[in-house]
Amino acid sequence: MNARRGLAWAAPPVADLPTAFAGAMASLGPFEAHPRLAIATSGGADSTALALLARDWATGQGGGVQAFIVDHRLRPDSTAEADVTARRLASLSVPATILTLSGLQRGPALAERARIARYAALTAACRAGGFLHLLLGHHAADQAETLAMRVLRDSGNSGLAGMPAVAETRDIRLLRPLLLVPPGILRGFLEARGIAWVEDPSNRDPAALRVRLRDRLTRTDPMCLVAASIMAGCARSASEAATAVSLAAIATIRPEGVALLPRGPIRVETLAALVQTIGGAPYPPAGRTLVLLAAAPRPATLAGVRILESRGRLMLVREEAAMAPPVTARAGVRWDGRMRLLGSLPPGREGITIGALGNAASRFRRASLLPAAALRTLPALWLGQELLAVPHLRHAADVALKRVRFVFEPPRPAAGAAFRPISGWDSPAPAQSSPDRVFSGMSSPTGVQGSASHTM
Repeated sequence: MNARRGLAWAAPPVADLPTAFAGAMASLGPFEAHPRLAIATSGGADSTALALLARDWATGQGGGVQAFIVDHRLRPDSTAEADVTARRLASLSVPATILTLSGLQRGPALAERARIARYAALTAACRAGGFLHLLLGHHAADQAETLAMRVLRDSGNSGLAGMPAVAETRDIRLLRPLLLVPPGILRGFLEARGIAWVEDPSNRDPAALRVRLRDRLTRTDPMCLVAASIMAGCARSASEAATAVSLAAIATIRPEGVALLPRGPIRVETLAALVQTIGGAPYPPAGRTLVLLAAAPRPATLAGVRILESRGRLMLVREEAAMAPPVTARAGVRWDGRMRLLGSLPPGREGITIGALGNAASRFRRASLLPAAALRTLPALWLGQELLAVPHLRHAADVALKRVRFVFEPPRPAAGAAFRPISGWDSPAPAQSSPDRVFSGMSSPTGVQGSASHTM
C-alpha cells in the first residue's frame, strides 16, 4: 500500500465528514454526559468548519459549544475580522467571545510570543467558563508542516511525532480531531453549505518558515509525513508509558524540588524526564552527555540540574548558577519556573521578594537532611537582605508568614498522560519514504521565525 493510497484513506468525502468527525471525537474521550466544548476559532476555513462539526456533535450529545476568538491586534484589520467572525458564528448558532490581547510588540520570536499569549488567553477563558475541553483546528497539512520543521531542525524521535491528538494541561484538555483531514476537505465542507471564512494574509507571508514549507509540500504528498508522524507518535506513546513505569518504580520527587534515584544505570528517557522536571525546563535535554550519564550516573551538571551523590543514592537538584533572579512576591507567582507561592502575604510588608536561600543555607544545615547544594536552591522570602521565611524548612520570622508556602510546580510533570496520536479515522498507510527523504537536498532555511511547531 503506497502513500498515495493512504491519502485516499485519510480524506473522507465531504458528505461523510460529520460521521468521520464523530469517530475521531469518540477516540478523544472520555467526555462528560453532556459535553461542553470550547473551540479556538480564528475565523479561517479550518476553525470555522471545526466549529460547525463540533456544534453538531455536542448538540447530539446533549451538550453545547462556545467559540473563543483571539484578537492579537498585530494587524490593522484583526479587530474587524474578529467581529465579522463572531457575527458569522452567532448566525450559525455558535456563541462566540472575542479575547483581545494587548502588549504584543513586533520583534524577535513574535510568532512564539503570540502563540504563548494566545494559549494563555484561551486557557484563562476556559477556566473562567468551566470548559474542560478546548478544540483546535489543526489539520493534516498543519501536521505535515510541523513534521517538516522538526526534520529540518533535527528535533529527535519524539519531535517527529508531531502534534498530539490530545494534550493534557494543568487546566484543560487540548483536542485536535482534524489531524488526518486535508484542508481542501474542510473548505469543501463550508462551500457546500455556502459559508464564508476569513483569509489571514500572514498565511501567505514567505518570510515565515511554515509558509515556505507549505509551498514545498504542495509539490509532494504531505500524507507520507502524516503517516510518519503517526508511527513516530505510537513509538513516543510507548516510550512515555515505559518512562512513567520506570519513574514510579525507582524515583522519588520531593516537594523541595529535588529527585532521588538509586545508584546504577537508568533509562535515558527516565533521566531526561527528571532533569527536565527538576530544572523546570519546557523540553527535555538530549545529546551524548545525557546518554553517557544514564549508562553510568556520576556527579555532573546537565541542563541546569546538578547530579550529586547523597547517602548512597543519586540526588538531582537545581543548579544554583542557573536559577532565576529574585522576583516580587505575590500570591500565585511562580519563581524560577518551578516554585509557585501560595497564601497571602501580610499587609503592610512592601518590597518582599522571592529568591534562593543561597548563603543563608548554612543556618539550617543541622535542621535539614538535605545537602548544602539542595538547601541553597530552596525558595525563600526576603526583605532586602533580611531573611523572612523558608517555608520548606518551616522557618518564618512571624506568625503571619507561617501561612505562606511554596508548591513545586514545573511546567511539565516528569510523567503525565502519554502522547496520543490521532485515531478514530481510517489512518493513512505507512509511508514508503521517510520524512528525511521527502526533504532530501533541502537545506535548513535561514531567517526562521517563531517556534518550531505547534507544541501544545
